[in-house]
Amino acid sequence: MMIYPAIDLLDQKCVRLTQGRYDQVTVYSNNPEEMALSFQQAGAKWIHMVDLNAAKTGVSENRDIIARIAKTSGLMVQTGGGIRNLSSLQYLIEEVGVSRCVIGTSAFRDKAFTEKALSLYADKVAIGLDAKDGEIAVDGWTSGSGVKVISFAKEMMELGAKTFIYTDIARDGMLTGPAVESTGRLVEETKADIIASGGIGSEKDIEDIKTSGCSGVIIGKAIYEGKVRLNVCLQNV
Repeated sequence: MMIYPAIDLLDQKCVRLTQGRYDQVTVYSNNPEEMALSFQQAGAKWIHMVDLNAAKTGVSENRDIIARIAKTSGLMVQTGGGIRNLSSLQYLIEEVGVSRCVIGTSAFRDKAFTEKALSLYADKVAIGLDAKDGEIAVDGWTSGSGVKVISFAKEMMELGAKTFIYTDIARDGMLTGPAVESTGRLVEETKADIIASGGIGSEKDIEDIKTSGCSGVIIGKAIYEGKVRLNVCLQNV
C-alpha cells in the first residue's frame, strides 16, 4: 500500500479544510515547496496535491508551485483540482511532468472529455470519487449529484479508468478514522486500484485501512498535527 502525504493549496499556502468546507481553513505552511521537501526527506515517493482554488472556481493560482515541486522535489506528483479540459490535462502531464492527474467534477459532468483523457493517459489519470452520504459530490464538494459511488465507478471503468481516489467527505480533516467498510466494498465491487482518503488520525488507522485492500492512502492533517510519523509509517507499509 502506497502512502501519499498531502498538500492542499489555497492562495499559494499549504492548508487543510474540514470536511471540504472553504470557511473552515487551517493554514499549516506558507511554503508548500519546503513542506514537499520534508515529505521527500521522510522517505515518501509520491505526493498528493490539490489545487483548492481551481477546484472551486476553475482558475488556478497554484500551478507554478505544483510545477516547481514536480520538477525539483524528486517526488512523483499526483494532483487534482479544476482539471476540466484536455489542454489543462496535457499541460500538467506533458509540460509540468506530474505523474498522475485526478479528474473529479469533470468526470461526472463531461463524459466526452473524460473518455478522451482516459484513452490518451489511462495510466496517468485517476478518477476522484468524492462521497457524501454514499453519493458523488461535485464542485469542490459543494454540490450533491444523486449518483451512487459504486455505480459511477463502474461507469468510469467502462471508459477505461483503472485508478480511483475515494474520499469520505464526512471524515475528511476530522481525524476520526478511515471509512474501512465502504472502501473495502468499493475494492470488492470494482477490483480497481482504490486510493483511500479521509479520516486518518493515527498510525493504527493506516493499518486498519490497509485491511480494506486499497492500493494507497492519502494522509494530510494527521501528519501536520503530529498524529502520524510519516517516516515510521513509510517503513512499515
